[in-house]
Amino acid sequence: MPEAVTRPSPSTTPRNRPVPVSTTALVVSIVLVELSSGITQGFLAPVLRSLTDVLHVTAADLNWISIANLMASVAFTPLLSRLGDLHGHRRVLRWNIAVVLAGSVVVGLAGSFQTLLVGQILQGAFAGFFPLLVGILRNRSDAERSRNAIGTMVAALVGGICVGGVASGLVAHYVDTPTAALWVPTAAVGVAFLVTWPLLPETTERPGGRLDVRGGVLLCVGLVAIMLGLGQGGMPGWAWTSPRTLACLAGGAFVTAVWALVELRSPDPMIDVRLFRRRNVSVVAVVTTTFSFCMIGLQVAGAVFMGTPKESVGYGLGLSPLQIAFAMIPSMAATGLAALVAPKLAGRIGDRATLVTGSLLMAAGYLLTLVLHGSVAPYLVCQAVAGLGAGVLQQSTRTLAVESVPKEQTAVGSGINELLINVGGSLGAACVLAVTAASTPAGSVLPRYAAYATCWSVCAATALAGAAVALFYRTTARPA
Repeated sequence: MPEAVTRPSPSTTPRNRPVPVSTTALVVSIVLVELSSGITQGFLAPVLRSLTDVLHVTAADLNWISIANLMASVAFTPLLSRLGDLHGHRRVLRWNIAVVLAGSVVVGLAGSFQTLLVGQILQGAFAGFFPLLVGILRNRSDAERSRNAIGTMVAALVGGICVGGVASGLVAHYVDTPTAALWVPTAAVGVAFLVTWPLLPETTERPGGRLDVRGGVLLCVGLVAIMLGLGQGGMPGWAWTSPRTLACLAGGAFVTAVWALVELRSPDPMIDVRLFRRRNVSVVAVVTTTFSFCMIGLQVAGAVFMGTPKESVGYGLGLSPLQIAFAMIPSMAATGLAALVAPKLAGRIGDRATLVTGSLLMAAGYLLTLVLHGSVAPYLVCQAVAGLGAGVLQQSTRTLAVESVPKEQTAVGSGINELLINVGGSLGAACVLAVTAASTPAGSVLPRYAAYATCWSVCAATALAGAAVALFYRTTARPA
């Protein structure tokens, strides 16, 4: 009787085995991609004021830039995350970078405000970078190395935001045409695309299934409607009680609820909402929302405060756009440093205590700002304290969001976290907008000081709420 031939399983065939990739190549790849993502997110801030003259728009119109970018990020994140888990994270990431590069070229060529918005929508695909890179990391390294690598990614992202702002400010300062600064992200994303194409490894573990198109459409429609209502609420023609604002918020909430019901019945959901039955998933989701509420919500208000001359309204630091770009460095540096240190901190005091510590640092930074905002140096120190907390939480929540879900849902778990960062940031921006609008006298473009005091107090209270929720995190054994 002939001897039976044993066929190797698909998971062990040479074609499906992980191709050896050097640690250096992998680190260089993830740093370049996240650096380009940060530059794409940070390059516009110093030149926004100049664009009002060049593109013939008002300061209120500029709000559509962040809205378009935010809505695109909300739409891209779950789709790209799920595609990565199904078809390979490297394959999807390559196309992801190509889309962002195309958007950056459109932004650089923008001769009108409408063209700039189209480019910003395409650039919003950078939201897929982080979850796709995390999918590659988790497939190629153990838990400890993944934690350290995620800290490096956060540091690169924050460093990119800082580099993008400074580079854009320098270009705008020394070049007569302000729109020359719009080419900054093209250079960064182009380098990342060319260098990482041959270096990034592919993931070999695929959970199977199909793309839930119906669930994806419902989620995008619901979240985009909510983001639009929050982003425009309080703007001219978009009063919080106006029919269009209420329609966006209520309609978006209804569609999102329908999406959740559809996903519960889907055999291959875009995002498995059952994951939120896990205590740790829910705790990390709330903490992510609270810290992003503060971190993103105060970005515009902080820049305006630093640029407001004290002699005109009685508060502010009176910095120029280029000075504002450099003044952001201490806080960004603190955030990046804390992200690198966070894995060691969690190893010493545990994940729950790390989440609590990050939230308390943010609260302390905003409370100190209430007292020490009269001059540049004390203000920057206070912001750096808040930045330390933001760095700890960025690394910790992004790590725990992945470790709290099954390995085959790595990118989806990370994608959920990125979605919640956008949602929290939108809530924070909407709160800050409502407070500043209510405190702005008729005929003035600047609010009273009370608006900033209220915003800092609200953010401190939100960070403290995040610390309280973090106490419910259940520490578990580290995954292998």
